Amino acid sequence: MLVTRTSSKLRPRCALQRIHKRFITLNPIPATFLRGGTSKGIFLNRAHVPEDQSQWSSIFLGIMGSPDTANGLQINGMGGGISSLSKICVVGPASPDQKARGIDAEYTFVQVGIRDTTIDLSGNCGNLSSMVGVFAMDEGLCAREPSTSSGTTTIRLLNMNTNKVIDTTFPITIAGGRVQPKLDIPQTIMAGVPGKASQITLEFISPAGACTGKLLPTGNPVDSVTIHDHEIPVSLVDATNPTVFVTHADVSRIDTDRSVHDSREMLESIRRAGAIKMGLDPNTQAQPKIAVLSPPCNPDHDIGILAFSMGVLHKAVPMTVGLCLGVAAKVEGTLAWDMTSSMRLRQAKESELIRIRHPSGVVEVGANFVDGEVLNAKVVRTGRRIMKGSVWW
Repeated sequence: MLVTRTSSKLRPRCALQRIHKRFITLNPIPATFLRGGTSKGIFLNRAHVPEDQSQWSSIFLGIMGSPDTANGLQINGMGGGISSLSKICVVGPASPDQKARGIDAEYTFVQVGIRDTTIDLSGNCGNLSSMVGVFAMDEGLCAREPSTSSGTTTIRLLNMNTNKVIDTTFPITIAGGRVQPKLDIPQTIMAGVPGKASQITLEFISPAGACTGKLLPTGNPVDSVTIHDHEIPVSLVDATNPTVFVTHADVSRIDTDRSVHDSREMLESIRRAGAIKMGLDPNTQAQPKIAVLSPPCNPDHDIGILAFSMGVLHKAVPMTVGLCLGVAAKVEGTLAWDMTSSMRLRQAKESELIRIRHPSGVVEVGANFVDGEVLNAKVVRTGRRIMKGSVWW
């Protein structure tokens, strides 16, 4: 909640007098710690943080323990030293106008820097999006009438970073006359997460142009960037979040006899060059992402990916990148389209899922097109409530 204070100056006693109040953010602040997909993050009720987003920085850095210039472990806060564990979602009820559009709740995703003071609101997080509907129901920000006829519910969310709509569907139960999310059904295995949990389906509605306004920001399925006097083909695609795709073969072609540090610098150079071509700020590390693609090496997947987030190799795949790849694989002429040709030789239908191999396993994503426009992109996730209480900042 927010506490208020008034000036200590004496005021005339008047029942009609308007007293101006100043809101002070609580410390500690009410918070919930949740896993969504292969990410974990702090979820906050929008009513508990300042309306002015410029005031969020000190609060969120304090929560996560950033900047940690000593070792990057965020040992002084809730962060875990990697980008997938340094995230915050601020969730609020839908406005009257949003409710008229069928929106149940809105949220803003924040990527918090680890070694620096970056507070990045430029994009969305697909993994944590899977738990926003759950949090909104738990907090009473949206509700469903009790019903025994359906075992699931769908919460329609508006992501404020990208102004895109996401439907999240998950199992429910009725307790005390109230509909509540049920996350402990052992029905779904997810690569990168031990055990089974309830299935949460994410559907990103019209995901194209999340940051640039166009699926292909340059209008081309393949562009090229010049790195170390080499021309590198790249596919610049903006669906759910903008991503720079490059092939492993092209990276290897100019990456001989380089150290790991040099390789990361080269990938960052490619990412920055791609960002400029997309009309994005190259200094914003969170967007666009960069991902290295490879053709399938066995029958269990259609394409391989190594995705980098904030300059570090992701241990799985940021789900917005996975969804972007699922879309890119169905856009003729992209690098992903060329690599998934074997899938099309199997006469795959347009609605079939793309199987993506990442460092932790395989994930399936889908994308539907109508008249050349991306209708939606889908993926299955799981989630878990970890902690609810208060966090100091």
